[in-house]
Amino acid sequence: MTMAATTEVLVRTPLAQAAQQGVVGTGETVVFWILGPLALLGALGMVFARSAVHSALWLVLTMLSLGVLYMAQSAQFLGFTQIIVYTGAIMMLFLFVLMMVGRDASDSVVEVLRGQRLAAGVLGVALAALLTAGLARSLDGVVPAAPLDPWAPGGGAAGGLGQVIFTDYLFPFELTSALLITASIGAMVLAYGGKGRKPRMNQRETVEARFRGEYSRPSPLPGPGVYATANSVATPALLPDGSVAEDSLSEILDNTPVERLRADQRSVSGSVTPPDPHALTGPTERAESERETGRRNAEAPGEPNGRPPDNGAAGNGTGKNGSGDHAESNGSTGATGDETADPDAGSSSPEEVRQ
Repeated sequence: MTMAATTEVLVRTPLAQAAQQGVVGTGETVVFWILGPLALLGALGMVFARSAVHSALWLVLTMLSLGVLYMAQSAQFLGFTQIIVYTGAIMMLFLFVLMMVGRDASDSVVEVLRGQRLAAGVLGVALAALLTAGLARSLDGVVPAAPLDPWAPGGGAAGGLGQVIFTDYLFPFELTSALLITASIGAMVLAYGGKGRKPRMNQRETVEARFRGEYSRPSPLPGPGVYATANSVATPALLPDGSVAEDSLSEILDNTPVERLRADQRSVSGSVTPPDPHALTGPTERAESERETGRRNAEAPGEPNGRPPDNGAAGNGTGKNGSGDHAESNGSTGATGDETADPDAGSSSPEEVRQ
């Protein structure tokens, strides 16, 4: 089909003829041809989507397109109601129900009623044929209506709708309100009123049940970083005896390095560990500094930088006085041994070590 033939077909359509007559504006025509396919696409996506959540999101696209079309027809109140109430409230309620119930894609595989898929397909094809035939007959000889009067009873503004609702349609309006209240109560019953559930306990009853042994442990789980040397949430808590409290880490943090756990154990037990860039300044670093100062003071005064010579001065002792050197070597060796056994032994003065 050539471009000229396509243009001639579009001009013959009732909407194009109405635009030429001045009843339908060009902007309204452009909005219709943009949002009409989008609304149709959202409807098809809602039907053919495998996930229920994706189907609801496709329906949101259709509702948004309809709301903008209402606004283009001078029905601003209907358009905003379509977007705020249907898209913003009802569809979000659908999504909350789907997430609460937990519908999965595997649930659609189970066929509750035998033959329902075949029957649904046949009825869907028949409905599509019926709608297509009705739409084709309705478009034959269509006369476009005049723009809506916002303040007329049949218009789309709040004044006209309020007058019609509270005069001619008061009983259906109240019936709709009662239906919405019933739906809200049903949602609360589904969420909190299941059969076989125990009544909810308050804080006092929960504590009493915990100490009666109804739970796995009487006390809450320890927090991360307690008695530890780091402030990271991935650092486990250390018990007073130096062991790691495995319950202090969340199950999400299952990739914590084992070497960091062992380093925390060694730091608490008094062993020398390499400096941790995430470590906090605390008593452990001050104790190591005091032990280093005591070890240097306990060594021979004639040695450079407080280091023993290469001929084993720490074991045999070198200097002017053999007995004094022997005493100093014994003191140095004893300080080293005490340092390994007791973390606080290195904080003694050099006079006490020589004695």
